[in-house]
Amino acid sequence: MTTKTKLKTVEKNGSVKIPKVESIWHKCITSNSEWPDKEEFLDVIYWARQAMGIILGVAWGLIPLKGFVAILLFVLVNAGIIYFYCTSFQCVDEDDYGGAWELTKEGFMTSFAGFLVTWIIIYSGLNYDNHSV
Repeated sequence: MTTKTKLKTVEKNGSVKIPKVESIWHKCITSNSEWPDKEEFLDVIYWARQAMGIILGVAWGLIPLKGFVAILLFVLVNAGIIYFYCTSFQCVDEDDYGGAWELTKEGFMTSFAGFLVTWIIIYSGLNYDNHSV
C-alpha cells in the first residue's frame, strides 16, 4: 500500500482531524469559547506565552530594567496575564486542566528563556559603552 493510499484511507475514516488555524484564532480572541480539545487550549496558552516573553523582553530592554526586579516583574506579569486570560476571559474550569498551577506553568520556562535572550540582547545593544573595553 502506498503512502498516498494510506492518507486517503485515514481521511475517509475521519480519524485524523486537523483544526483550521482560523477557527483556533477565532476561539482565542473570543470570550468564553468552547475548548473541547484540552490540548488545543494548552497550545494556545503555550504560544501566547512565547510571544509574551519576547514582547516583554523587548520592553524591559528598552525601558531599561535590570536585575532581580526585572525578572520578578516578568514572572508576575507573565503569570498574571495568563491566569487572567484563562479564568476571566475564557472562563475555563481550572480543575479540568489540573488546577491553576498547571495552567500557570504551561510553557513558562521556554517563555522565560525567550524573555532572557531578548532582554539581554536589547539591553546590551542599547547600553553598550564602547569606551569601557
